[in-house]
Amino acid sequence: MGKYGMWKVAAVAMSLALAGLGGCRHAPDETRVRDAIAATAEAAEAGKAGDTVAALTEDFDGNAGQLDRRSLANLVRVFALRGQKVHVLMGPVDVDRRGERMTATFTVTLTAGAGVLPENAGAYVVETGWRREGGDWRCFTATWKRAL
Repeated sequence: MGKYGMWKVAAVAMSLALAGLGGCRHAPDETRVRDAIAATAEAAEAGKAGDTVAALTEDFDGNAGQLDRRSLANLVRVFALRGQKVHVLMGPVDVDRRGERMTATFTVTLTAGAGVLPENAGAYVVETGWRREGGDWRCFTATWKRAL
């Protein structure tokens, strides 16, 4: 599992927090972004790769090129196929509008089930960037680092 290091597990948790932008189109934009983050976390815990990346743009960039949309989906698939679980505990999500875009910042704590490298568990600070595509808000960038 060396190929799937700590930052990728962190990315799973973060991006777990990014899928499933369904819901009511009449909800405020900030609420829609928060709901998408929560749905992503749930999808990642459930090992649902497609749902985990549903809110990501095709050109999604995670941590300056460390992870793209396809890589994240594959990572979730690997964990699911191996029967490994990643548990995600989300902190409050702060959403700020910046012109035509939004940022969402939050902390996420990862705990690992049996078989997942315990050194990948921990708390991470995540900042995501969102833009409107069609009628949906989609995540186009994310950065994360271990919280101190």
